[in-house]
Amino acid sequence: MESSLSFRFAALDDINTIGFLAQQIWPVTYGEILSSVQLDYMLKLFYNPASLRKQMTEDKHQFVMVEKDDEAIGFASWSPAGEPGVFKLHKLYVLPGRQGKGLGKTMLHFIFDNVREQGGRILRLNVNRYNKARQFYEKMGFAVVREEDVPIGNNYFMNDYVMEVPV
Repeated sequence: MESSLSFRFAALDDINTIGFLAQQIWPVTYGEILSSVQLDYMLKLFYNPASLRKQMTEDKHQFVMVEKDDEAIGFASWSPAGEPGVFKLHKLYVLPGRQGKGLGKTMLHFIFDNVREQGGRILRLNVNRYNKARQFYEKMGFAVVREEDVPIGNNYFMNDYVMEVPV
């Protein structure tokens, strides 16, 4: 991996940076999967400052920032899933121009280590059924355990695969 790559746990001061990164990443990641109206709705729902603050404080999501030469290039978040030994990966995103260089894999290994340190045995995630990231997760050892359609308001649903990997 690149020598100037660093990971650090995010703080409330990083909320605007996380939102900015999401604005850069989501249109590329989901532009061919979701309508622009749904994409905008979901960005506002999940990445507005109040929502990110709630995720960090009330929902106890652990966020990590990935930086190269002091520039934020990605982020991830995870938390206990409410079942003994099970954690949920909520977010794993890298700027489009930085994808395909092993950053996602490095981020996941960082998360695996953290989850194990907290007594986790399984990492679970949801991925859109039409997102090519599914293949990435499968290469990382995740397997589809079920499908689910999650209502998110405005008659929108997240049409996902639920995937898990032992850590």
